[in-house]
Amino acid sequence: MKTRTIARVVTGKPAVDGAGVKLTRVLGGETIEDFDPFLMLDSFDSTNPADYLRGFPTHPHRGIETITYLVDGELAHEDSLGNKGLIIPGASQWMTAGSGILHQEMPQEAARMLGLQLWLNLPAAEKMTEPKYFDIRPEDVGVAENSCATVRVISGSYEGVNGAKPHHIQATLLDVSLKEGQSIEIPVKEDETVFIFSLLGDTMVTGEIFQEKTALLLKDGNQVEVSALPGETARFILASAPALHEPIAWGGPIVMNTREELQLAFDELRAGTFIK
Repeated sequence: MKTRTIARVVTGKPAVDGAGVKLTRVLGGETIEDFDPFLMLDSFDSTNPADYLRGFPTHPHRGIETITYLVDGELAHEDSLGNKGLIIPGASQWMTAGSGILHQEMPQEAARMLGLQLWLNLPAAEKMTEPKYFDIRPEDVGVAENSCATVRVISGSYEGVNGAKPHHIQATLLDVSLKEGQSIEIPVKEDETVFIFSLLGDTMVTGEIFQEKTALLLKDGNQVEVSALPGETARFILASAPALHEPIAWGGPIVMNTREELQLAFDELRAGTFIK
């Protein structure tokens, strides 16, 4: 086994999005080439409802999948397909925007709101696929436990434990809770883009310490090794998926392959023909 080394470090920055939601923006426009096919990563972590209650009122998406995962708190959602529900701790909303969808996400008041939203690009051939959505409920998440860690398999597999199977890009998403001072080795595919995001607590990778809310892009190897610091626990997300190596034209909530496709999407929004 060859352990991956660090290719890039991205420290999350405070940002405001939606109708005034305070969050930490980790991945975005400056990282799309290196982290392909992962486009955006926003993390939210607050004990103050004023930071997030304004939520994300109705807005469009096309050409991507959005994955919302909660550790703590609740988030009500509704979309133009008629889906409506509540994301609870340990659950995920995996939405394929495809040819176009309108949706809203409204966090509910809680003692703590902790989670993330990850945008996953769709291949050019599938950009205009039929929109679809599925709940990944807590009971759908596979759980593997050992003396060092608890691994929640949101999608893909780990050590024979399976999570959800995505409709399009077969991304693996793991939520890993490390016990105090413990280490874990996670097998990954050599030909995929792999990164970890430190959700809670500092982590140690290749002998270096990285602070909470940091993304580490990892290269060259078929396993990832992460450690918690002595006397401290750590929780991180591991994401892995095959890169697309396709051109990207990104405008707000819409991600296409050409400027012409992007312009058409916004023209259709104005004309009321966005939803197919």
